[in-house]
Amino acid sequence: MEITWLGRSCFRLKGREGAVVTDPCPPASGYRLGRPAAGIVTISRRDDPGYSYVEGIDGTPKVLDAPGEYEIGGILVSGVAIKREDGARNVAFVCEIDGIRVGHLGLPSAAPSSAVLEQLDDIDILLVPVGGHNSLAATVAADLVTAIDPRIAIPMNYKTEMEEMELDSIDRFLKETGTKAEPQPRLQVTRSQLPGDLTIMLLQPKQ
Repeated sequence: MEITWLGRSCFRLKGREGAVVTDPCPPASGYRLGRPAAGIVTISRRDDPGYSYVEGIDGTPKVLDAPGEYEIGGILVSGVAIKREDGARNVAFVCEIDGIRVGHLGLPSAAPSSAVLEQLDDIDILLVPVGGHNSLAATVAADLVTAIDPRIAIPMNYKTEMEEMELDSIDRFLKETGTKAEPQPRLQVTRSQLPGDLTIMLLQPKQ
């Protein structure tokens, strides 16, 4: 499987059965998606135009923006509702691609309840917001990574040179987790290549 970060909480997850794009962000975000192709698009906050730019995706993908269990083209997807403190709706999605379970938390404003965490078990790769403001603060995100205990955690939704929104930089999260890592252009991994212990990995937003 190949994971590419397109900015904010937008990733392209590509496997043998097809591709998923999460939370596509509009040009006003500062990022340029480049019209990625995908059969599935997941939207964690359908009421937020900064994270639901479906028209930026090539083709006619199936759009998932609600809790539930889905199977599309051989890809299994589970949507789990996570309440936000401001009352807005947020849906986390777990996608099983090439035998790897990828959990995308969307934009929760606080740590999920224990009941929600039980639905997010056995996550191999966790995509977690760390930039505060409209999502998790770095300290909360770090604790959540420990609680979920994935094999790989990839931070998202933090301040970069391209980002137009006010968000915290990645530095706070790296300090909280004691991580020193160089950003990579993408993650290519098979199930047998997953690390035995938790690894924090940084991705460069695609330009």
